[in-house]
Amino acid sequence: MKNTALTAVHEKLGAKMVPFAGYNMPVQYEGVNIEHETVRNGVGVFDVSHMGEFFLKGEHALALIQKVTSNDASKLVDGKAQYSCLPNNEGGIVDDLIVYKIADQHYMLVVNASNIEKDWNWIAQHNDLGVEMINASEEYSLLAIQGPKAAEAMQSLTSIDLNNMGYYTFQIGEFAGIKDVIVSATGYTGSGGFEIYFKNEDAETVWNKVFEAGAAFGIKPIGLAARDTLRLEMGFCLYGNDINDTTSPLEAGLGWITKFDKAFTNSENLKKQKEAGVSRKLVGFELIERGIPRHDYEIVDADGNVIGIVTSGTQSPSLGKAIGMGYVPTQFATVDSEIYIRIRNKDIKAKVVKMPFYKK
Repeated sequence: MKNTALTAVHEKLGAKMVPFAGYNMPVQYEGVNIEHETVRNGVGVFDVSHMGEFFLKGEHALALIQKVTSNDASKLVDGKAQYSCLPNNEGGIVDDLIVYKIADQHYMLVVNASNIEKDWNWIAQHNDLGVEMINASEEYSLLAIQGPKAAEAMQSLTSIDLNNMGYYTFQIGEFAGIKDVIVSATGYTGSGGFEIYFKNEDAETVWNKVFEAGAAFGIKPIGLAARDTLRLEMGFCLYGNDINDTTSPLEAGLGWITKFDKAFTNSENLKKQKEAGVSRKLVGFELIERGIPRHDYEIVDADGNVIGIVTSGTQSPSLGKAIGMGYVPTQFATVDSEIYIRIRNKDIKAKVVKMPFYKK
């Protein structure tokens, strides 16, 4: 089990620690619902230092990114980030990731913790262009400071104008007295805020200053369980649950990050899939009857035939109702379609709804 630079801090705060993607991570402090509401209404801090950071440099860095990712990274300007995915050769997804353009010939890729080695090997095997690749995942810590009060609470720590940072932009500057901190606004909660990337040796200093600056705003540490309920309310995919090596980006509703005006891994086959139409789709649903859907529960039709599986599900703290996502045949994917979730051998009625579930 790996620790982050802040594991001892979480343990001291009494966090419940669990193994996650090979790391010892805080799953909750006070409780999921309280932590969820803190982020929706105030400001909370997630330690997500388990995420991976790769730096790609050199004349052909963009060409390599274009080759392995589905989105069009040529559209990026300095200080802009882009959500994308790494398609595999079989029609599925190696991982989803965020591409940051630091400067011409200099990019940062942020990947999921569970896929660091897999992604690194995948990109490296396509690197016949002499691109310099640096895996800095073990050197960087990452805090996600999320919620409507995040910018106001943190502004005293930096000269970067946090209030006016556009979504999916970033700046590099001083933060909490530390130089060269990457400050980005690519939040995974739907409640605003930003992420800060800095070296491990500065982790406790930054953590303490963040909590001092945010004290007047009711800042609290938040665990991964609330991160999951927050992202699910937004309909954001979680790799390993909603997308994986067998799910196509088109089935997963990620056609918007799949750009066919360039060639990339398996683009020809994905283009054919788009033209033919997918046979199943990832949908959002809410339960009409009592029950809570969970990962891998069966989705059935009115006659009890299994038609799909739940990929993510929870009792939504913000909405007070049970929600989930799952793959169903296309004929069941339209809004208001009636489906059933099999919970403990009982088929519970649900309906397909438009995502995001939570609307500000």
